Amino acid sequence: MAANTTIENEGVAAKAVARHVRVTPMKARRVVDLIRGKNCVEALAVLQFAPQSASEPVRKLVASAIANARVKADKESLPFDERALVISAAHVDEGPTMKRFQPRAQGRAYRINKRTSHITVYVSQPQNAKQGGAR
Repeated sequence: MAANTTIENEGVAAKAVARHVRVTPMKARRVVDLIRGKNCVEALAVLQFAPQSASEPVRKLVASAIANARVKADKESLPFDERALVISAAHVDEGPTMKRFQPRAQGRAYRINKRTSHITVYVSQPQNAKQGGAR
């Protein structure tokens, strides 16, 4: 993956992954598209008031990625500013589908697919934000 190598070279960069989230990938992608490329503080505010049900697990995931970046910066003794973090990449993959059956008329069965998602969020500090924060 070429995207991972560029993310790792940006200094304070972290990721968070939520697997087997009980929301369909199509609905989760609608929410992730709202925050991709935004500032992390702004993304948390957008997700807090978004009406979609998928916004709650995505909001928790962004908060987790911010916490992971904070821990990584503390471990490497780097300056950390939460307001400078940007969601550099975010994607939703399809997880396993649970198959359930609902009884129908005349002895038939109707299959219900309960889909799950694997959501990944990468956060990083842009190069210009690092230089501006070192005043």
